[in-house]
Amino acid sequence: MLAILAITTPIFLLIGIGYIARWSGVIQREQLQGVGIFVLYCALPALVIRALTQQPLGEIFQPSYLLAYGLGSIAVLGAGLVLCLKLQRQPLNASAMQALGMAASNSGFVGYPVAAMVIGSPAAVLLALNMLVENLLVIPTALILAEMGNQHGSNVWHTLRQTARSLAKNPILIGLTVGIVIASTGIVIPTPIDKAIHMLAEAAGPAALFVIGGSLFGLRAQGMMKDVGQIVVGKLLIHPLAILVAFLLMPNIEPIYMAGALLFAASPMISIYPLFGQRYHLGDVSATAMLVATIASFFTLSLLIWLMTLSSILNI
Repeated sequence: MLAILAITTPIFLLIGIGYIARWSGVIQREQLQGVGIFVLYCALPALVIRALTQQPLGEIFQPSYLLAYGLGSIAVLGAGLVLCLKLQRQPLNASAMQALGMAASNSGFVGYPVAAMVIGSPAAVLLALNMLVENLLVIPTALILAEMGNQHGSNVWHTLRQTARSLAKNPILIGLTVGIVIASTGIVIPTPIDKAIHMLAEAAGPAALFVIGGSLFGLRAQGMMKDVGQIVVGKLLIHPLAILVAFLLMPNIEPIYMAGALLFAASPMISIYPLFGQRYHLGDVSATAMLVATIASFFTLSLLIWLMTLSSILNI
């Protein structure tokens, strides 16, 4: 257990440093947003490019992994929709947002730093694969449904076009495209550029955790605990369980990739979740859910790593 805490504690210490920096006034909200922009537009795309260019594409793009992670995530999204929309009779936009909180992990800002410390270099490859699932399947599906709820089912094509334009500007997907082009064409990256990409990639994890910590400052976990509770349980418990079932049903997947997928799935929801929630009248609930999930994930991720060591998926 001490070895497991040695993995998870530094990660959450970095989150705590970000929180303290905001609380103490050392860094202001606008400055924190600048660090977040650096991570999103520079460090994470560089990390994805490095992951895609360090080994042959055939070893990176694993259809079985993409299918398992995609099926597990979309199953949780669907289950969240059924729970909120059909059983609790909530509006479609609110139901889609709650389901998104259960099914879309913060792969770049939390999942990758955790997985990198636990499984090492394969975490960067899994980040690229998970980003494909989240940015091309889970998030667009939830946003389209939420927009349909706002418009009562009208103007669906406008929503699809708007979503496609947003995806085209997504820096992670741009990084994926650049990495695939370089890897598939055999272009040799000049040494100075390659070193710059490497340095940016190394900055992704610590800077992302710092941003998460600073973003938590000012959030309040009060009221709304029914909705918040089911989102957090869905994200930290149901999502990893669904991923586990999907991977157990999928043949020929290496145990270390299954371990990485579980760590990504057990991470809190995407960092921009409160912004999506605010757009669809669920701002307080989504912000509170992210706060609770981030704090709770220290314990759930530590427990998950311990369980994986018992099952011999990991050797720690």
